[in-house]
Amino acid sequence: MLQLISLLLENKPGALMRVTGVLSARGYNIESLTVARTLDPELSRMSIIVDIEPSQRVQVIKQINKLVNVLQVSDLTEGSAVRRELVLLWVGTTQENRMAVLKEAEMFGAKAVDSSVDGYALEATGDPEKLDAFIRVMQRYGDIEVTRSGLVSVPLEAKKLKLAPPVRKEHLETDVLETNRRS
Repeated sequence: MLQLISLLLENKPGALMRVTGVLSARGYNIESLTVARTLDPELSRMSIIVDIEPSQRVQVIKQINKLVNVLQVSDLTEGSAVRRELVLLWVGTTQENRMAVLKEAEMFGAKAVDSSVDGYALEATGDPEKLDAFIRVMQRYGDIEVTRSGLVSVPLEAKKLKLAPPVRKEHLETDVLETNRRS
């Protein structure tokens, strides 16, 4: 069963590899993974859709939470959260179908982000089921190419994680110099 896990982690080399290593070492398949910096460039937010049994979810979360660089792990599978995915789709279509493609795209909240004489590049966001339906509809108009972002989410309950402010490199160097002078 697909589970949605959200992580707040330090934006450091190897952090992503450690998280995916925990899952792959146990034979769990990652269906989608998105990661990007937060407003604090020292931190990243990661959303993972992983195929595990609900009974194993708590154990997996505990294992991920023990990792260096991981600051917070949240289970958003059943909680109240906003979940969205982005799809970019190229649909090649005939001149006769061009207006119909645009009307159908508009019904799904999609917009044309580029066009040529051969077709359109369309952008749509929403829940995965809505995007699956959008893709099926666009297949009726011609050849398509699809790129999906993977699911991203934000919890609706405010959980404030109190973090110590990051220690700046120049402060560390000053502290080391002060310590060396005293010795």
